[in-house]
Amino acid sequence: MNQATVLAQVARSFAGRPALSLGTETLCDYASFAERVARLAGGLRELGLQDGDRVALVMKNSPECWESLYAIWHAGLAAVPVNAKLHPKEHAFILENSGSRACLATPELAADLAGIRGETPALEHLISTDSADYASLGAGKPAALADTKPTELAWLFYTSGTTGRPKGAMLTHRNLMSAVMNYYGDVDTILPTDSIIHSAPMSHGSGLYGLPHVAHGANTVVPKSGGFDVAETLALIERWPGVSFFFAPTMVTRLINTPNIDKADLSNLKTIVYGGAPMYLEDVKRALAVLGPKLVQIYGQGEAPMTITGLPKHIFTDTGHPRYEARIGSTGFPRTDVEVRVVDEDGKDVPVGEPGEVICRGDVVMVGYWNNPEATASSLRDGWLWTGDVGSFDEEGFLTLKDRSKDVIISGGTNIYPREVEEVLLRHPAVLEAAVIGREHPDWGEEVVAFVRPHPGQTVTPPELDTLCLENIARFKRPKEYLLVDDLPKNNYGKILKTELRKLAAPAAD
Repeated sequence: MNQATVLAQVARSFAGRPALSLGTETLCDYASFAERVARLAGGLRELGLQDGDRVALVMKNSPECWESLYAIWHAGLAAVPVNAKLHPKEHAFILENSGSRACLATPELAADLAGIRGETPALEHLISTDSADYASLGAGKPAALADTKPTELAWLFYTSGTTGRPKGAMLTHRNLMSAVMNYYGDVDTILPTDSIIHSAPMSHGSGLYGLPHVAHGANTVVPKSGGFDVAETLALIERWPGVSFFFAPTMVTRLINTPNIDKADLSNLKTIVYGGAPMYLEDVKRALAVLGPKLVQIYGQGEAPMTITGLPKHIFTDTGHPRYEARIGSTGFPRTDVEVRVVDEDGKDVPVGEPGEVICRGDVVMVGYWNNPEATASSLRDGWLWTGDVGSFDEEGFLTLKDRSKDVIISGGTNIYPREVEEVLLRHPAVLEAAVIGREHPDWGEEVVAFVRPHPGQTVTPPELDTLCLENIARFKRPKEYLLVDDLPKNNYGKILKTELRKLAAPAAD
C-alpha cells in the first residue's frame, strides 16, 4: 500500500489529532496535513512529472521535508531523500545517478545546489522551500491519490558511501509497508496520543520510523534546530506526550552523559530505538540506569530498512536471566517476518557460535540497487541479501555482530574482531570512545591498533589499557599501540570512519 493512502485513511479517522509540529508548537492536524499533501502533489504534477519520476529531497529536518515526502507518494512519484550534510558534489552525484527530475531543498542547501546545477543535467526543477515556486506548489488544486502498485519504487535510499560512491537501494511500497508493520509487531506500540521527535536525519532511519507513527495517527515533531541538541531534546520531551526517538548510539551516549541528566524530567519519554552502529555493553548498562527501561535495539540496513534483528524492551528488563549481559550485548533475534542466517563464503550455515556473514530475506529486503546490476548481483543471491556484516548466533538464536567483513583484522592467519577489543577498552572508567583497526605488518600481515578518546578532563595511559586487555582477552588480540585522541572521525550518522583511522595510523608503521 502507498504510504500516502495510509495518510488519507488516518486523516479520516483522526482528523483533529496533531499531525505535524515544529518545536513546541503544532502546525496542523491530520485533516489539514492530508489536504496540504494533496495540493503539493498537484503542484508536482503541474511541473510535468510522470508516474515513477524521481524527486530528490535535499533538506535539513523540517516540516517541509515531511509534507514533501508524502506529496511525492500521493502524486505517484518516487522519493530520493538525501543526507543534508553531504558535500554539494556528493549531492550532485546522487541527483545525477538517480535521474531526479526535480529537487526540493531547504534554502541554504538550495543555494549550494544552484552553484552546481550545470553538473546535474537530469535536474529540471530546483525549488527552495522558502521560494514563491514552493508556495505555488501547494496553492493549486489537490491531486487525486495515485493508484500505485506495491511493487513500484517508493524510496531510493542512498547508502552512506564511506568506502566509495553511494549506491541507491530501491525500496518499494511493499518494502515500506513491511517495515511499518514490523515496527508494530516487534518494536513498539503506537497510539494517536504519542509523538516521534526527529532529532536524527529524516532522510534515513528517523524518517523510516516516522512512517509507522503517521500510520497510527501520532504527532510528528521536528526540532527547531533541525537536529540533535541535548538541551532542546530534553525540553521537547517535557513538552510532548509518549515520546519516541530513533537515535544513533552516539546520540544515546551524548544524552546520558550530559551534566545533570539525573535531574531532567523524562516522564514523557516512551522509547528510544537505537541502531546504525554498535552500542557497547557498558554504554547500554549506563543508559538503562539513567533512562530506565526505554531502550529497543534494532539491526538493519538501508537495503533491509531497519529490519533484520532486534532486542525488544522485555529483554533489557530480564536482569535475572543467566545470560543477561550476553543478550543485551547482542543485536537480538530475527524479526518476525525476516529469515536470518549466518553462512560461510559458499552460503552454507556455520555452526552455532562460529562467525560468518549475516544474510537475510523477507518482504522488507530491497529489490536491488538503482542502475547497478553488478552490485545487485553481488548483494542479492537466490533471494538472500548478503549484508557484509560478520556475526554469530548463540544457542538461543541471538545474533551478535562482530564487525563489517572489511573491518576484520587478520593477524598471523587468525581473525580478530575489533568490536571485541573495543568492548574491553570501554570498561575503563576514563574511556569515552574506542575504535580498533588493523595496520599492515611485515611479518603478521596486520597488527592491532587502538584509538582511544578519554572522557573530558580525565586521563588514561597506554600501560593501563594494556593491562586491562591482558586481563580480559587473549594476548594475540591486544593492541600493539594505543593512540590517545581528542576526537574520532565520524560520518554524518555518527559512525566512526575506520577508513580515516587507518590513514592516521599508517605513518607509524613506516
